[in-house]
Amino acid sequence: MNSVLTLTNPIHVEKRSHDIDLNVKELVETASSVIVPLGPLNAFAARHPWANMEHQSFEKTARFLKDRVDVDMYPNDSLFKTAWSRGEIKEEFLEIGLQKWLDEQNLPLPRDIQEQYCKAILGLVKSSSVSAPLSKPELNNWAKKLSRFRPKMIEKHEVQTCSQLLENQGRVEAAKALNTHMIKWSKLYLDESQAVWSMPNRKKGFYYAWKELVQHDPALQPSVRKKLGTIPSEPERAIMYFLLALEIPYSHMQEYLEAHLLALPGWAGMMLWRSQQSDKENTLFMEYLAVRLSMEWAIIEPYLPLPQQKVENQELIEQLITDWALFGEMPLQGWSQLTQTDVKARLTLAYRFDKILRNRLWLEAWEKSYEDQLKNKITENLDHEAERNNQSALAQVVFCIDVRSETFRRKLEATGPFETFGTAGFFGLPIETCKLGSEHRHPSLPVMFKPQMKVKEFSREPGVEQFQERLGAVHASSHTFKGMKHHVLASLVLPEISGPWLTFQTLARSFVPRKAGAAFRKANEKWLSKPNVELSLNIDHTAAELATGFTDKEKVTYVRQALKMMGLTENFAPLVVICGHGSHSTNNPYASSLDCGACGGTSSEFNARVLASLCNLREVRQALSMEGINIPADTVFIAAEHVTSTDELRPIYVPELSEKANHAFDQLQAVLPKVREEASAERMMDLPNIGYKGKNPTLEAERFAEDWSEVRPEWGLARNAAFIIGNRQLTEQCNLEGRAFLHNYDWQKDKNGTILGNIIKGPATVTQWINLQYYASTVAPHYYGSGNKRTQTVTSGIGVMQGNSSDLLPGLPWQTVMSSDHELYHVPLRLLVLIQAPKEYVEKLLKQDHAFHQKVQNGWIRLSSIDEAGNWVSWS
Repeated sequence: MNSVLTLTNPIHVEKRSHDIDLNVKELVETASSVIVPLGPLNAFAARHPWANMEHQSFEKTARFLKDRVDVDMYPNDSLFKTAWSRGEIKEEFLEIGLQKWLDEQNLPLPRDIQEQYCKAILGLVKSSSVSAPLSKPELNNWAKKLSRFRPKMIEKHEVQTCSQLLENQGRVEAAKALNTHMIKWSKLYLDESQAVWSMPNRKKGFYYAWKELVQHDPALQPSVRKKLGTIPSEPERAIMYFLLALEIPYSHMQEYLEAHLLALPGWAGMMLWRSQQSDKENTLFMEYLAVRLSMEWAIIEPYLPLPQQKVENQELIEQLITDWALFGEMPLQGWSQLTQTDVKARLTLAYRFDKILRNRLWLEAWEKSYEDQLKNKITENLDHEAERNNQSALAQVVFCIDVRSETFRRKLEATGPFETFGTAGFFGLPIETCKLGSEHRHPSLPVMFKPQMKVKEFSREPGVEQFQERLGAVHASSHTFKGMKHHVLASLVLPEISGPWLTFQTLARSFVPRKAGAAFRKANEKWLSKPNVELSLNIDHTAAELATGFTDKEKVTYVRQALKMMGLTENFAPLVVICGHGSHSTNNPYASSLDCGACGGTSSEFNARVLASLCNLREVRQALSMEGINIPADTVFIAAEHVTSTDELRPIYVPELSEKANHAFDQLQAVLPKVREEASAERMMDLPNIGYKGKNPTLEAERFAEDWSEVRPEWGLARNAAFIIGNRQLTEQCNLEGRAFLHNYDWQKDKNGTILGNIIKGPATVTQWINLQYYASTVAPHYYGSGNKRTQTVTSGIGVMQGNSSDLLPGLPWQTVMSSDHELYHVPLRLLVLIQAPKEYVEKLLKQDHAFHQKVQNGWIRLSSIDEAGNWVSWS
């Protein structure tokens, strides 16, 4: 920010507030687009960190973040070099991208000179660098001579907060101090479980509670505390007051608030999320900004006014001249031999071909190389499709589209007449779930949707009361233990009481984690053995908020929708298995990140049970038969859970089976141990481990899940790269290496494109968010990731920090995307959506779905299609 900042008279500030039409709520709402809501860690959901900036291109957003917070959105040189050395980036695609970019420049400069310069910087050709280093005085002299030919710079508004400007001048660490105070107060207000004493007056709201308490903060000088006692009593007025008091230009006010939000995007994101969850806290996000601006004013007020910041362009010209000397075979004296047109053209080319543009070309070449590899696999698979034995399926198994199911599906199909399908893991059920004996309810659907009804577990068995009593005793013991830890006197005797048991548990889990985990789990299941349960599927109109259960019409609607989305409306096998999925790991703050991404960080087995139960209802089948969806009487739907950390497929709901279904169930159970072993063997070889030689992969997978020192119980969705929408035959014989989301789709059964549109709006959006979260955590781990798992601190029961005073870290740990400190595992590519459909279908989709078209056009997602003849079209 280039204006001189002065603290004006409060009376003058009040007058200006009337002179300017300052809509604070609108300013705050607009500024919030630079961050995204951040939910708590125990309900981990995929977060696309740039979701609110898709109206502009990926490259433009990268430039914005580089200017504002010095964050790189593109992979760094090290990642590109590693991919290049592995053969993952083909030179032909880098060359194609470069030529396309040069075609767009229209510069009055010979093409061979342009190509030589650009290829030399990219490292595609060797450059004849100057024989001697450039002297600074001579370089400076030539920069002055050529300054009048300076290329037209892209307009930049490098708006910084006053505290950042003050710190950049080296006068005081104002920005650091401000962040420290904001972290302290945010932790205190948002705490869910860890603080012994909660923040006083928290129910009044963040700004009001802070305003009362900050006057007693010993970390602030008495004069500062006194000043903070006179600030406006309302958060909206406080924001307006300090924006005007600091004389922030009206045209820069939004950017000024954005700069504050980008300083601590994690804590700001949590405040934004909380403000969206409850009407009681709907002003929390605004209160956060009010506190931050008030604290900034209190810290910097003695140093005002700040001197004006000057923008220097001299260094830019020097860098462009140096680049031409190093890569364009242009010594300093050579500039005197050029015409004015040539000088301007060369400087313009060098300016435009900057680091961000070069990284864009590298990334696009990497993505095109992967697309080419996928294309070759699929087209080769289609060439051999006629050779397959198309026998009837004994069982049909429906999986979530999650990339981890790809390996399991491939292994299962290879063992016999089993057909697999892929669909969104919440199975289209907009439900909130509540299990027997639990007061906790959670939405079991993607975070962009809201639940429409709730489904509860209940039991008619006589042992249900005893089960609830045992469960209550466990909860009471846990509550008592926690209370004793926080009590001054009780905490002194707690080690003597709990020591022997916890010592035994520690030793067992440390030296024999797999056996200890299995033993503890078995004992727990025996003590808390749940009686047989039923689901509240029938509508209950007495519910106070969400209705419990489904109406008769809703039952039919959701089953019809689910079957059509998964592409299973005919040729039903005797047994249909609806598979939810979840993960099991020990001592893992990120455990929920390994569960179903479509279900808000929980297992999707509950949704699987609900859908299978609905599909078995006679009245539902009769209604569907009237619409042409005929489910045979001897076809039975069951539910299972795919445990991704141990490669198990556990039946969780098995009603009475017909003779044919029973035979299919026995056959399926017989092959599952082999499938599990083969899937584990393929998966475990990729996980960093010590001493594992490939023997007993099943036991090794169990050890990883039970070992409380293991930082990688599984890889999760790392290396995800493609979302394939089409018939299973398209990829059935392809080894996709667990990198593709697979969603069944038959365009011939979707005449108006409705199903494809729903897939794009729902599952494709979820997978894009997953993809970009992994991408962001890889390219900018310090800002969008969460750092090293070993040094993380779980704070306030809601998230993690590095140490005791950092931003609330929004993304994935370093160990999730790296196989070692210096070796990449996740490949940071933007998601490739492949649609199996005629060209006209894709054209219609892009025309009707503006949001998806914008994602493709602005480079947030890549799109290709393949028709029934095998013709491949790249749309991005």
